[in-house]
Amino acid sequence: MAFRVETVMLGPDTEQYAGQGQAKLGVAAIAESARELEELGFDGITVPEAGHDPFLPLAIAAEHTRHVTLGTNVAIAFPRSPMATAQVAWDLQNLSGGRFRLGLGSQVKAHNERRYAAPWTAAAGPRMREYVLCLRAMWKTFQDGKSPTYFKGEHYQFTLMSPFFNPGPSEYPHIPIDLAAVNRYMARTAGELCDGLRLHPISTFRHTREVILPAIAEGARRSGRSPSAIELIAAPFLAIGEDEAAVEVAKLALKQRIAFYASTPTYHSVLELHGWMDVAEQLHRYSRENKWAEMANLVRDDMLEEWAVIATYDRLAGALVERWRGVAGTLLLDLPPELRKDEARVREIVQALQRS
Repeated sequence: MAFRVETVMLGPDTEQYAGQGQAKLGVAAIAESARELEELGFDGITVPEAGHDPFLPLAIAAEHTRHVTLGTNVAIAFPRSPMATAQVAWDLQNLSGGRFRLGLGSQVKAHNERRYAAPWTAAAGPRMREYVLCLRAMWKTFQDGKSPTYFKGEHYQFTLMSPFFNPGPSEYPHIPIDLAAVNRYMARTAGELCDGLRLHPISTFRHTREVILPAIAEGARRSGRSPSAIELIAAPFLAIGEDEAAVEVAKLALKQRIAFYASTPTYHSVLELHGWMDVAEQLHRYSRENKWAEMANLVRDDMLEEWAVIATYDRLAGALVERWRGVAGTLLLDLPPELRKDEARVREIVQALQRS
């Protein structure tokens, strides 16, 4: 099975996970990065919402690329009304010539209310389900304003679209939606309503097999689809380096990233599956005490094996194939800066995955 291979543009680095700030953005740098990633052979480029808006860089990337898909990985849904998301997605789809993929995630209640200053009106799962249905209704209405498709749900209502505000039909009316999921409900929703599921890297290999895949299949059956119709997009944690010594250094940096995510109670179901709740609770306590740099010490090597692909650069493609063959159709690679500088090696890894 050949893999589609995506990568990350403007992704957070280890310093950002450790609470030490982040790099500044620049239009020229974004354009150059997008061109380089396409030239390296990646099938898709994604932008996270990790301190910056995920949509704006994709407009720049759309101008400076021709073939790669362009996606949010992921845009946080609830602080944005469905119409705000529908409009920017419609525009990016047109600006890119049909290459846009909308990646959506819910974020947790505390971040919605306290960081985004957005109300948390209901449980994330049922609300996200309506959000996706509302988006689809809006896009159908954009495409055919004379026969609008409206939506009335418990959490969202779309019942008005005058011609003045309708952006009009598109050559590319189907916008793929990839839903970020860690729990069963979101995975079922992705299986039922979406084109793909963006697997959070906090989902271990075992959690993916035992929780995520069965939930996708259940959702697909609800809508009369085959589970194979839903693209599973894996974004594995990577502990990689030129040699074994460099791999050991990479493992330490990766533990910082894992600790950041594993401190969030919403993700503790993954740790609970493995019997790691003592570590989960201590990580959460450290996060509340702003001990970000100390949290990495709590992630053990045996835990890292469950989360990460650990390999030297020359073995990376083979290790990825071994762990993900028959599970994911797309691999999103967030490569370290040292490897990204070696363009020939990056091309070799990407091509090996695409022909595997």
